[in-house]
Amino acid sequence: MLKKERYQAFVEYFSDKQPEAETELNYSNPFELLIAVILSAQCTDKRINQITPQLFGRYPTAASLASSTPDEVFTYIRSVSYPNNKAKHLVGMANVLLTQFGGTVPESIDDLQKMPGVGRKTANVIASVIYNAPAMAVDTHVFRVSNRLGLTTAAKTPLAVEKQLVKFLPQEKIHIAHHWLILHGRYVCLARSPKCEICAISHFCKYYEQQNTPSALKRKEEREIKKEKQKSIKLKKDKIAKELKKRAVK
Repeated sequence: MLKKERYQAFVEYFSDKQPEAETELNYSNPFELLIAVILSAQCTDKRINQITPQLFGRYPTAASLASSTPDEVFTYIRSVSYPNNKAKHLVGMANVLLTQFGGTVPESIDDLQKMPGVGRKTANVIASVIYNAPAMAVDTHVFRVSNRLGLTTAAKTPLAVEKQLVKFLPQEKIHIAHHWLILHGRYVCLARSPKCEICAISHFCKYYEQQNTPSALKRKEEREIKKEKQKSIKLKKDKIAKELKKRAVK
């Protein structure tokens, strides 16, 4: 399948099945989403959603967060990954947001990256989710799924993946394609054990195709046979050990 056909199949499937895909982070305004995305680095959305209600209640504006301290913010986010650094980033972000942007979350990716804790991925998330900009945030799910599907070729870095996806996806679909890739990676195309048997898009997936060539299937069969042999040997050893133990007791 040509890359153009693969992209077409990808867009057609998800446009039909998930036309309203969106972030699973809970927020009610751009400021809250910015906080949530900063916190979500190397942490699950579920965990972030558990701690943000109290955090948003205590710091509803950039001014309230800027006037706080990293030590105080830490008490609200202690259960997330890297809480010390993230507490510093949040207070620093609020100060820059207040002094340089009047408390309004900027639309420009360059402006967004001027704030502490906001890298390219976070900036792309804000630009695409809040402003529907044609920006592609590449996290581990997007990186893995786009490579497996064959949407990207020899893309070894997040930036390389981003550039290829932005180049080949229809511009008006880029902001939502980010969510398609994340959700598919989170619930179907898992890192260690992808659920290929229930995947509805395996027919145009390069990874699935490679895993089901005659040689790949043969290797899989050989691994299963070896696994069964090892299991059988272990059972026999355990049985012998059990019998020797019984005799030793007598």
